[in-house]
Amino acid sequence: MSGITTSGEKKLKLFSGRAHPELAKEVAEALGTELVPTKALDFANGEIYVRFLESARGADCFVMQSHTAPINQWIMEQLIMIDALKRASARSITAILPFYGYARQDKKHLGREPISARLVADLLRQAGADRLMAVDLHTAQIQGFFDGPVDHLFALPLLADYIGGKVDRSKLTVVSPDAGRVKVADQWCDRLDAPLAIIHKRRDMTQANTILSADVVGDVKGRVCVLVDDMIDTAGTICAAADALFDNGAADVLVAATHGVLSGPAADRLKNSRVSEFVFTNTLPTPASLQLDKITTLSIAPSIAAAIREVFEEGSVTSLFEGVH
Repeated sequence: MSGITTSGEKKLKLFSGRAHPELAKEVAEALGTELVPTKALDFANGEIYVRFLESARGADCFVMQSHTAPINQWIMEQLIMIDALKRASARSITAILPFYGYARQDKKHLGREPISARLVADLLRQAGADRLMAVDLHTAQIQGFFDGPVDHLFALPLLADYIGGKVDRSKLTVVSPDAGRVKVADQWCDRLDAPLAIIHKRRDMTQANTILSADVVGDVKGRVCVLVDDMIDTAGTICAAADALFDNGAADVLVAATHGVLSGPAADRLKNSRVSEFVFTNTLPTPASLQLDKITTLSIAPSIAAAIREVFEEGSVTSLFEGVH
């Protein structure tokens, strides 16, 4: 018989960029391993240098980087890390994006616009990523932008179970902040056995984060309302939606979102909002200016670790999120 056989076992190696190392350490602990030691630095002109201090030859490599601010720097660092692993003869490379940068630019609203979410997927593939793993993509269609397997993880079970354990479910109404979130809000309703309301928003498409009007569709009077969304950026739209709910007689408003981007004026808006609690996951680091009593952060690390284990052991990631699509 020709050829050579080996008795070597599969190797899992977890790598982290510098954007959000705290989350990566939590994931490593949940997996019962450690992050691969990495040397990463910036040259005087802004160029990034990365070198791994352990061999990656023949290993299944998972590269975590959450695209937080400064977003372009961290995307570039992840691309460089993936390229380094490709050239180090990694067996496979999975890019883990707890927060997928440029996800809101997933289609053209006006002529001569880019589809930047597709560009990010192309860059990751070209750098050498065989697989993507992301948490709560802005739209499911982004999975089709990457030419390879995509594992789409969901924070809904984590967030919904937390909210369900805090409030009287008989008084709870789930609120979608716009038409695009209705499907997700429906899944919240099924999980919490609660009715649905919708905020009908008219946006100014020529300006980012600008709402012209917000109307409530559904009965929220005297109800505890939970606004559910995938991300909160400047918090202008979600705070305006909360005001609309209070104006329509809501007894209380909570906000649950996977990604706390929280840029620009978000800190002041959250502080001054009538919302009683904002609940996020730690897909992104929370700025020091937003360590507020009304902000609760839940760890998504166990879900990411479980998905990594399923991929490594050739199991089913889908089985981790039965009933969530």
